[in-house]
Amino acid sequence: MRLDPPLRFLCGILVGLAVLVLGAGCRGRTKEVETVSDAAEARIGVMTGSIGESIARNRFPNAKVQAFDDVMDAVTAIKSGQLEAVVMAFPTGFQIAKRNADLVVLEEPLDNEETAVALRKEDTALLAEVNRVIAGLRKDGILEAMHRRWFKADLTPYEVPPIPSATNGAPLRIGVSATREPLTFVDDKGEVSGHDGELARRIGQAMGRPVEFSNMKFMALIPALQSGKVDLIVTGMNATEERRKSVAFSDPYFANAQVMLVRKVEGTHQKAMKAFPELENRPAAGGGALERFRKGRIGTLLGSAHSTWVSKNLPEATLLEFSSPSDISLAVKSGKVDVALSDSSPLRELMRQDPSFSLVGDPLFGYPVAAGVRKDSTELRTQFNAFLSGLRTQGIYDQMVERWVRKGDFTMPALPESGTNRVLKVGMTDGGMPFVGVQDGKLVGFEIELVRRFAASVGRRPEFSNMDFAALIPALVSGKVDLIVASIFVTDERRKQIDFTDPYHEETTQAYALKGATATGSEAGTAAARPERKPFLERVRDSFQSNVLHERRYLLLWDGLKTTVIISLGAALFGTLLGAVVCWMRMARNALLSGVAKVYIALLRGTPVLVILMMIFYVVFASVDIHPVLVAMLAFGLNFAAYAAEIFRSGLEGIDRGQSEAGIAMGFTRFQTFRFILLPQTLQRILPVYKGECISLVKMTSIVGYIAVQDLTKASDIIRSRTFDAFFPLVMVAILYFLIAWVLLQLLGWVERRSGRRGRTRKEARA
Repeated sequence: MRLDPPLRFLCGILVGLAVLVLGAGCRGRTKEVETVSDAAEARIGVMTGSIGESIARNRFPNAKVQAFDDVMDAVTAIKSGQLEAVVMAFPTGFQIAKRNADLVVLEEPLDNEETAVALRKEDTALLAEVNRVIAGLRKDGILEAMHRRWFKADLTPYEVPPIPSATNGAPLRIGVSATREPLTFVDDKGEVSGHDGELARRIGQAMGRPVEFSNMKFMALIPALQSGKVDLIVTGMNATEERRKSVAFSDPYFANAQVMLVRKVEGTHQKAMKAFPELENRPAAGGGALERFRKGRIGTLLGSAHSTWVSKNLPEATLLEFSSPSDISLAVKSGKVDVALSDSSPLRELMRQDPSFSLVGDPLFGYPVAAGVRKDSTELRTQFNAFLSGLRTQGIYDQMVERWVRKGDFTMPALPESGTNRVLKVGMTDGGMPFVGVQDGKLVGFEIELVRRFAASVGRRPEFSNMDFAALIPALVSGKVDLIVASIFVTDERRKQIDFTDPYHEETTQAYALKGATATGSEAGTAAARPERKPFLERVRDSFQSNVLHERRYLLLWDGLKTTVIISLGAALFGTLLGAVVCWMRMARNALLSGVAKVYIALLRGTPVLVILMMIFYVVFASVDIHPVLVAMLAFGLNFAAYAAEIFRSGLEGIDRGQSEAGIAMGFTRFQTFRFILLPQTLQRILPVYKGECISLVKMTSIVGYIAVQDLTKASDIIRSRTFDAFFPLVMVAILYFLIAWVLLQLLGWVERRSGRRGRTRKEARA
């Protein structure tokens, strides 16, 4: 098979890439935890804001407690050796251990909790009826039988008993968050199942009412209950004191516990917690749900509602904000953060692609997701709302959700085109599938299909600007885009700046971390072999296939490489010429020219280049339709000119003034004196420093993603958002940046050698 030129180019750097990947994959030995007492000084993962965090910090004051937004992130961490233990609710730990033979839930519970049915406080009659049903199920032994069936140690199919449902009467509306196997989940038939799904049906059967499930984000359940959208919440909700302020709870139907998940230790008698009914009838525990990650390191997306939530609810935590979801997952995987927050849908795809990540607890909060428009774009908002309503009526919307979100079918269908030159500028960010991703160099995903269908309906051609999440609202407000569609939550704070269309999705936020410890949850003392680690060369081959060859992702790197080179060369050329002019002004005898140059140099050198880039794009050219690449060359060129001017001035002032006077005395004009006498010597003096500034310029271009330019770094982010490979794309990009810098150094070195030879030739001629 004949490879494309860019592919041959990338294959050539594979040797260097392999060395770096090998170093990145190294991992030290970690302390093994066989009993709860062994965790006194261990690294313990917890879920931010959970009861488990409070327990871990209070019970193990000398331990290093690391908080994660999602308990699955902590599980990823323990599997990669970043943690020795994870504290979590038993049902989650039980399920994780069952599916990970190298993890185990320790026998001794850390604390206990009550799980109950939630109702509105005013529904006293319904509360009494639910309590009656739960008491009857417990008396008849049905609850215990349910525990045994759903919390079984093996992975054989669940036994689901037939439960006849009433056909008459007012429906009993049950709110669930069906992502919590084995408590509540959606089975292969698309129906709500699990321990609590069965319990809800039994409650409906006992009351003689048909059951209707409303599957929603966990954080949306209590608001839905309070507003009357549902009658009961039956989905593993613990009856905490904080929640009792808002809703009423039935008698507990499930005695939960906080447990410790650790790695299995071969050759020991590690005691694993067995399935129920050992946890039955234990006293309930108190504690706030937000205590788990109270002082941990939490990673969020810059400018997201996740950051706002952490700042408000976990003020003692260390908030670390990143510009892209792929950067967050890399930080989690490398141990830079203890836990991270993510939208639930992209997180499911992340965990499907990379099993080293795991959820941390329940969803934290949820918001409707809508498209953003400027406050003066009333017509566009009206058009989008009408389009969305029609899409739902025709059933197309449900088909899209089924394909992209539920089934994970990431094939873009054939879509109608408007056939017009009218452009609809859309701001988006590659936050990951199922909403936005790149396949074969083309944007795909639920939101991409949604925008294309909308654009065709209004006779416009979509033009996407892929930018960092934090840049979306500034781009919309400044008029750089007409619409932003990027899974953006509708919040009151954002409504102050922009307007929103009707919601097209509802999303919740969950915490995730590395898999720290999972247990089989069954027999004690059985040690399972750890999963075999692939040989190094095989891992490199798989990573190369996934990150470079699959879906022709090398084209993204090739396009990003060209963009980076164009910006670097254009900015260097413009900055050098402008720097020469500024240098002339700085050395001029005219006080006005010299003063202007001094102010320019001071301002540009004292202002971060990112600020310059954003100001030029969003302020200076706010109303001008200019290509972002030109803006990048202008911004970097202006910054480079300030440094180049001082480099030139120091070189010129280092030459003895007598040489200028000698040139004039020999009959040279001032220009000829500069050209033939001063310039060659200046080049020899400044080129070593000038080369360093050029290399810095190349590296600075990595921030152009803030204005929707797809350079090398952005290409890496796009690839990581699809492959969830933390290191390989970064190593590839690092090598490509090095090659650009190396080639540039060779060119400037050639200029330096040429100028040196010319200088020596003239000296020899004069001698």
